[in-house]
Amino acid sequence: MQQAWKVIKKYTYLIVFIVPAAVMFGAHFGGVLAFLTPFVAFGLLPLLDLIIGEDRSNYSEAEEKQMDSELYYRLITFLFVPAYYLALLYAAYRAATADWTLWDYIGNVWSAGILGGINITVAHELGHKQNAFEKFLAKTLLHGVFYGHFMNEHNKGHHALVSTPDDPATSRLGESFYAFYPRTVIGTFKKACELEAQRLERMQKSPWNWRNEMYRNVAYPLLIAVAIYVGADAISTEPSALFGLSAGLTAAGFFVLQAILGFSLLEIVNYLEHYGLERRKLDNGRYERVAPVHSWNSNHLVTNCFLYHLQRHSDHHTWPARRYQTLRNFSDSPQLPTGYAGMVLLAAIPPLWFAVMNPRVENFMQRQKKQQQIHQQNVMA
Repeated sequence: MQQAWKVIKKYTYLIVFIVPAAVMFGAHFGGVLAFLTPFVAFGLLPLLDLIIGEDRSNYSEAEEKQMDSELYYRLITFLFVPAYYLALLYAAYRAATADWTLWDYIGNVWSAGILGGINITVAHELGHKQNAFEKFLAKTLLHGVFYGHFMNEHNKGHHALVSTPDDPATSRLGESFYAFYPRTVIGTFKKACELEAQRLERMQKSPWNWRNEMYRNVAYPLLIAVAIYVGADAISTEPSALFGLSAGLTAAGFFVLQAILGFSLLEIVNYLEHYGLERRKLDNGRYERVAPVHSWNSNHLVTNCFLYHLQRHSDHHTWPARRYQTLRNFSDSPQLPTGYAGMVLLAAIPPLWFAVMNPRVENFMQRQKKQQQIHQQNVMA
């Protein structure tokens, strides 16, 4: 039975393509279907997570080796790139040419923003690989949500500083998402600038040198926005139904708003992935090595298949280069009560979030202290 499930699971990662399809469907038909993607992401997924439950199974070393060599798993991530831009550009085209009401516009922007959040999940997977082509695809995706700096900061900043006070992308116990949000958005951008300046300094070049990648991270999304503006105005010279704005402004505004929602979805996921967890500072002033206990984990099956196993975050942070299909479950890592889809809804309401998560953090940290005390006693004995 378990072997049969492993064969089936191989193809469950394809469900991610429901999102670009749903975005195009909502953009084309409008009305209540403009909200189809939010319904799937924040209605259907949490419900299925609760009904179907968890998958705690791991693969053997031989199975992992075989899966790592299969091109299929990489193709799923590669094909998401054209699927993403096709859906995004079609939605922007409809924003410029269709007689959308305000509710149509809101629903479709929200839908495209969710697609942008999935986009960053795929870029995250690709950006951790050493292959230059995969890194190129990661950057191509990130420029669609104004977050080109994410890959460098995440790989070299967040992974080194995670679960410490020095990491802007780690949320603190008692900190609401709305307090965390400006700190992480501004802090990660600043950290990316610092890391790029350090890279150029090693090359004995000024931070203002044209090779500074941060210039491209800002310029490329702006160029996409300008291209959408010009293209939309060329396609339709009639004012849109939305406040009488030009087709160019309506479409370019759509692109900018979906980008903001897309990276905001990333940051709310960042918020829940390490909430309240801390790495101990050692006597030498350094922090202990990153371990599975420094990330919240979730084995809820449906969202894990939907997000390329992103919820097995403990394994990812301990071995960042491991590919999504072989990420493992660790019994000693802290567990979220539901999948990310449900946790995002919870994080949006701070009193509910604190009521659910604060006791979990405190209980887990107490168990960790007891285990450390027992370990120290055994060492001294």
